[in-house]
Amino acid sequence: MRNIKTILVILIGFCNSCDNYLDVVPDNVATIDMAFKMRVTAEQYLFTCYSYLPSDAHVALNPAIYGADELWHYADVYPGVQIAKGSQGKGKPIMDYWSGSSASMSAPQTGSIEGTFTTSSLWQAIRDCNIFLENIHKVKDMDQFEKNRWIGEVKFLKAYYHFYLLRMYGPIPLMKENLPITAGGEEVLISRNTVDECVDYIVQLLDEAAADEKLPLKIEDRTTELGRITLPAVLALKAKVLVTAASPLFNGNTDYSDFANIDGKKLFNLTNDSQKWEKATLACKEAIDVCHLAGHKLYTYSLNINASNVGPETFTKMSIRGSVTSRENPEVIWANTRSSTSALQREAQARLDGETINASSVGRGMAPTLKIAEAYYTKNGVPIEEDKTWDYESRYDLRLSTIDDRFYITPNYYTVSLHFDREPRFYGSLAFDGSVWYGQGRLSEEEPWHVEAKLGQYAGGPPGGNRYSITGYFPKKMVNPLNTYSATSAYVIVEYNWPIIRLADLYLLYAESLNELNGPQEDVFEYLNLVRARAGLKSVQESWEQFSKNPTKYQTKNGLRDIIHRERTIELAFEGHRFWDIRRWKTAINELNNPVYGWDVGQSDAEYYYRPRLIFNQTFRLREYFWPIREYDIIVNKNLVQNPGW
Repeated sequence: MRNIKTILVILIGFCNSCDNYLDVVPDNVATIDMAFKMRVTAEQYLFTCYSYLPSDAHVALNPAIYGADELWHYADVYPGVQIAKGSQGKGKPIMDYWSGSSASMSAPQTGSIEGTFTTSSLWQAIRDCNIFLENIHKVKDMDQFEKNRWIGEVKFLKAYYHFYLLRMYGPIPLMKENLPITAGGEEVLISRNTVDECVDYIVQLLDEAAADEKLPLKIEDRTTELGRITLPAVLALKAKVLVTAASPLFNGNTDYSDFANIDGKKLFNLTNDSQKWEKATLACKEAIDVCHLAGHKLYTYSLNINASNVGPETFTKMSIRGSVTSRENPEVIWANTRSSTSALQREAQARLDGETINASSVGRGMAPTLKIAEAYYTKNGVPIEEDKTWDYESRYDLRLSTIDDRFYITPNYYTVSLHFDREPRFYGSLAFDGSVWYGQGRLSEEEPWHVEAKLGQYAGGPPGGNRYSITGYFPKKMVNPLNTYSATSAYVIVEYNWPIIRLADLYLLYAESLNELNGPQEDVFEYLNLVRARAGLKSVQESWEQFSKNPTKYQTKNGLRDIIHRERTIELAFEGHRFWDIRRWKTAINELNNPVYGWDVGQSDAEYYYRPRLIFNQTFRLREYFWPIREYDIIVNKNLVQNPGW
């Protein structure tokens, strides 16, 4: 028993909390044989393999929610905020998915989440996947077709766990199979594989999962199987893996020219390989074709039975919100059904009525930054700094809204010019002082909610208080409009499954790959413009030619790259993509070395409230592209090298 524990600690650096788990598995063969004696117990082991999926919707467990520059929070206790502020360390890494870790947060500080939250070691997840794959053949009371489906699911999960670690830690050891109990000495002192070896193995697992049509095109029984892996999910993940591998962080990155194992083996290929973009392009197109075959399509709003007929402005805004929050969403290719969105929605919800019974339970502080608010296009579909018809220099000047603005801004309300004449995704994704909030018990255009967020107003926060937006913005996109919120009843949340990959993401990955491979071409614009059309915008070509100060920007690879990057930032805002995108693009060193601004939310007068206020001077160092491995794990395994800079 002692030998088994020693092997696994050296191999992976499991956290101390895993010891009890190890005590369950050995004496070893008898317990595993029992698990795979019958279908019912084998299915429980299958669900154990699923159980390690990171809780993407949990604000304390997903680094991509608060860890970049999209969202901020007034409470430093949030692990993601600590990462965004440069507080990561190797002694006890924040959100450690290598060894496992815990984070403690208390309600008086955060106004919302309290308790201790644990990140599981994904090596433990991979170990359980290996045990499943090594033993599923022993089950007698199930047919081979079902076994093959389960094998495909677990190979997908094993690939995803490896990919999650690769994005987070860079080149990792590949755990293709578990070491035998008799392993010892140098055999357990594993070292890292190269980036290319990691990608090849992850893709191999996904190809095996997709082979022989083991997995269904779609989930037919949503009651019992929602969240299970489908063929479109496998191919979409393969596309994302290959796009990541082709991106500058992993493809020809000379910043890591000295990054090598103890034996001198270089871990990064320093030569940019254009064939990686070709592989990514082919994988994206294959995934798109299969997704279409399975019935996936971009979401558009379906009128709720209790809703009045809505005009085009509200319809487009609701299509944008529903692309994430709709429970019956044909756009979602793979969703995390294990991660509750309840707390996240409370974080994102603006308080809309001071008389509501549970008003104190919402408006918990999830705050989009001024930088992200300025990233959205004008109504003409181009950046605010490029639109020749939009007064960029006067964007912070006060302006009085009129009845013509009623679908977006409260009539006869003073707000800044920045909030006028913006694209529908701006109004569908963000709420701000003076904005309209459709839904939450008011499904009528004639009587929507209106956000009032200055000091002393419903959505504002008292000095020194909590439960307020530190920037003055709220991520409305993340809140289900079917939630109910009134002066006579509690806040009732309609949960949705967190979308890990949706079709718009895949379309934009394909457009990006095509452009990186061959530059501007018809297919790039086709898929880019599909996403823009759902958002109520004209094509890239029309928008730039008619309204941009740089009308030919889209005609060059570099110019179109900038457009695609911005399109991903806007379309996928607050969904956890930008955190990883700016890393794989190698732009985090620029994007995260800027001040974080919001409005001066401690003011009650519009003239003073609408002044950009410095919240934090963000710094990002080269070493932060990858997480540090816990120092203890490096000490235990002499062959495991630390990430550069740590």
